[in-house]
Amino acid sequence: MLRAGLLCTIFLAGALTPLVAVVQEASPACGAPQELTRLNQPLGHVAKRLANFDRLTVVAIGSSSTAGAGASSPAASYPSRLAVELNQAFPRHPISVLNRGVNGEEMRDMLARFDNDVIKEKPDLVLWQVGTNSVLRDHPIAPANPLIIEGARRLKEIGADIVMIDPQFAPKVTAKVDAATMVQLIAATSKEANVDLFQRFAVMRYWHDVAHIPFSQFLSPDELHMNDWSYACIAKLLGGAISEAVTRGVATARASTRRITP
Repeated sequence: MLRAGLLCTIFLAGALTPLVAVVQEASPACGAPQELTRLNQPLGHVAKRLANFDRLTVVAIGSSSTAGAGASSPAASYPSRLAVELNQAFPRHPISVLNRGVNGEEMRDMLARFDNDVIKEKPDLVLWQVGTNSVLRDHPIAPANPLIIEGARRLKEIGADIVMIDPQFAPKVTAKVDAATMVQLIAATSKEANVDLFQRFAVMRYWHDVAHIPFSQFLSPDELHMNDWSYACIAKLLGGAISEAVTRGVATARASTRRITP
């Protein structure tokens, strides 16, 4: 009887070993170097809202990778996952993240609906994902500069903090001749407009080139859109970056208050 039980245990262990290996392979560690995720601006407006325990409204606007194409459900999109991350980071604060992504849009399309889909919501933080569709369609990338500048101006007028999000690192994007140029242009224009940039392209390139995670692990079969794992990981990294920037914003506000106190 003991022998039979031992053989059964050995058999089960052998049968489960490949399954464990598959689960581990399907769930790579989520991470990226801090220099790729850190936001340069301290998100001062968000910091003040949180300090006063006011409701925080975040609007995510963009195209299909904001809408959640490739995700198994709307709850797996990056804005939905970011809402979870932020509510875990700030459990005593009312926080909502609104998904205003529309498949196939370019920057000009997004600007056309800023009033109704973004500004009308009175956001404290706007996450603006741009660039991918212009690259995929081989459209001129030069107009990206004035469009980002215009969008940033309109959002700053309502006092919102802004984080730009650049294209995804995916074979169908990198195959385009202007992909790297678009990423560089968004970075330069974000700096010119004095707004934050979350370097999604560099983060995903790190996964593939340095962490050696195959595309099949973080992209949908179409080799363009992200999947549940990558949406969740981007949300986790972006949530951490927002939390760190907010902490800097609180420290900056307190330091400023001390300087002007008689």
